[in-house]
Amino acid sequence: MDTDANDAFLPLQQSAPYAAAARLSGARVIEVDLVGGRALVVERGRVRLISRGPVWVAGVGVADRRRALRRLARWPGVTVVTPEAAVAGLGLIPLVTPMHHAVWDLAGDLRAGLGAKWRNRLAGGERRGLGFDRDREGALSALIEAEAAQHRARRYQALPAGFSAGLPQDCLRLWEWRWQGQVAAAMCFVRHGATASYHMAWAGPAARGLAVHQAMLWQAALALRGEGVRWLDLGSVNTEDAPGLAAFKLGTGAGLRRLGATLLVLPG
Repeated sequence: MDTDANDAFLPLQQSAPYAAAARLSGARVIEVDLVGGRALVVERGRVRLISRGPVWVAGVGVADRRRALRRLARWPGVTVVTPEAAVAGLGLIPLVTPMHHAVWDLAGDLRAGLGAKWRNRLAGGERRGLGFDRDREGALSALIEAEAAQHRARRYQALPAGFSAGLPQDCLRLWEWRWQGQVAAAMCFVRHGATASYHMAWAGPAARGLAVHQAMLWQAALALRGEGVRWLDLGSVNTEDAPGLAAFKLGTGAGLRRLGATLLVLPG
């Protein structure tokens, strides 16, 4: 994928909105300039965390990246890194196997890239004339509350509510769908440069059989592209534990991006 610097993919965890929310949630956040890159570092107590970073300029080799990571570990605490691309070698101890993210390239003919089943469900939603509210005042707090109840019921992990509330408001894009006068589905995205990231979503019983999230995500993708977003990160893909959600994300035509393994980094 050839892009210029202004069109480059940027992980949310290495962006200014993420830094702002992490600071408000009590973490110490520092931005470190490296030879050939930069890193957004989040410190909590004696743990230094670098998620989906550092961000490197083109051409920086694995050996240089490894040395830079080990220099970042020169402090009186533990350093854990989940790099965007795999890096390995002396002083890097794998802790967690690599994850995959679905990243949707919003350039080109988006409808042509949809999977057949996804396209058919979208068409059904369009025939129903589904309409959505955008960025309503109070939408974020309502979604945080609904999503918290959802993850408690389904027993999955989610970011703390305080982190979501701390994201800069001008970076958030929220869509809602109403049924019988009440919000029955919602989605939130974070815009950061030429990239936007899916942040959270919720759907009530009325929305699940009507392809509401297909239509909502489609409208969000078109709107984000219209404001200059090139990449839409739909989040992690787990075909074993959440096959339906994985199919939903990949049905958009998004590509799989394999992250590096989570590493304990020894100073060096």
